Amino acid sequence: MSELIERLREELPADAVLTDPDILGTYAHDMASFCAAGAPAAVVLPRTVEQVQHVMRTAQAQHVPVVPQGARTGLSGAANATDGCVLLSLVRMDRILEINPVDRIAVVEPGVVNATLSRAVNEHGLFYPPDPSSWEECTIGGNIGTASGGLCCVKYGVTAEYVLGLDVVLADGRLLSTGRRTAKGVAGYDLTRLFVGPEGSLGIVVRATLALKAEPPQQLALAAEFPSAEAACDAVCRIMEAGHTPSLLELMDRTTLRAVNAMTKMGLPETTEALLLAAFDTPDPAPQLEAVGALCEAAGASEVVPADTHAESELLLQARRSALVALEQVKGTTMIDDVCVPRSRLSAMLRGTAEIAAKYDLTIGVCAHAGDGNTHPTVCFDAGDEDESRRARLSFDEIMSLGLRLGGTITGEHGVGVLKKTWLAEELGPVSLELHRAIKAAFDPTGILNPGKLF
Repeated sequence: MSELIERLREELPADAVLTDPDILGTYAHDMASFCAAGAPAAVVLPRTVEQVQHVMRTAQAQHVPVVPQGARTGLSGAANATDGCVLLSLVRMDRILEINPVDRIAVVEPGVVNATLSRAVNEHGLFYPPDPSSWEECTIGGNIGTASGGLCCVKYGVTAEYVLGLDVVLADGRLLSTGRRTAKGVAGYDLTRLFVGPEGSLGIVVRATLALKAEPPQQLALAAEFPSAEAACDAVCRIMEAGHTPSLLELMDRTTLRAVNAMTKMGLPETTEALLLAAFDTPDPAPQLEAVGALCEAAGASEVVPADTHAESELLLQARRSALVALEQVKGTTMIDDVCVPRSRLSAMLRGTAEIAAKYDLTIGVCAHAGDGNTHPTVCFDAGDEDESRRARLSFDEIMSLGLRLGGTITGEHGVGVLKKTWLAEELGPVSLELHRAIKAAFDPTGILNPGKLF
């Protein structure tokens, strides 16, 4: 390991290679529970593409694994260290290199924080739609690595739809440029899309060209209370079937509402079984909100309350963004599932999750990007209670199994990492898994990029 450190330091600044064991421990894992993390040999914090290339060439020569990292806000263990690895943290590569209002693109380094980019393009009258709940912390590189989504996906789609081109350092240190800056382009295989979602297992993204949209009007929201989760899901189906395109359509169950109230003191209604938030960012959202409110009432909503101002709408959205953090405080530890099902099966997903919670005598709160069927059942448990931890893991697996039976997927936006490796094989099947491994071998024949993740 001393030779590895010496070689890394040959072309890196002194403060870019960290070896203090206490510091290494803080970088060793992301925010996922039940995901093992090894002991890294070093943390490297490059600032340039050339420095990343040096790290990869050194690691390749030394046969040392490399684990790419962003802000480590992930929830699947994808950024967790393996024993003896180099943790390649890209947070210092945080420059916005270009914002072009004519071409409607931004060119950024991977360490740019999502919210920083969003605010910067807003100054040009532009809009970068992907907005994960951790948008104030998570980085664009991390978003690309896990193909992140967010609250506005129902209208605007996920990260993959906004990545036009990438510069990627490969496992052997070569620099690959993929994609384009143009609005259209179909030359060759779509290698750009291949690098969106593989969790750093195929290459290191060092620059991204991102598509932007014109900034929409400020959205207005409504909150609808329901006597059951099934009624709320029925409202979701009615809204989508009627042809509405809300800028968000989010659901929180009673457990989640109580947790958010306990943490934020927002005074959300705790007696309701489910709260549905719908918003529109059209020039005149009032008619659409009125129509959606009527559909909610037809589905059995006990109360529908439209926000009068953008500020009131933002408070409702802040409550939703606080959900996962609030649920963590219920018992101290959470396992956050990320099962996406067809919208028509959303009610069955929530009903099945409630049955699993009762079976294992656990608190499981559910918040969801209801408009695209992406649920986040969150298992709350005491990590110090061995039996409760065991039941939490069993319930987590049953929820994923339920999602697959309903025609869904084990992850809509959080990724696979360590947490869902066995379930990825279940979802893909043997033929697809074989092809995945072949693609991995083509880009990383020695297997040094984020080993032990995905499959």
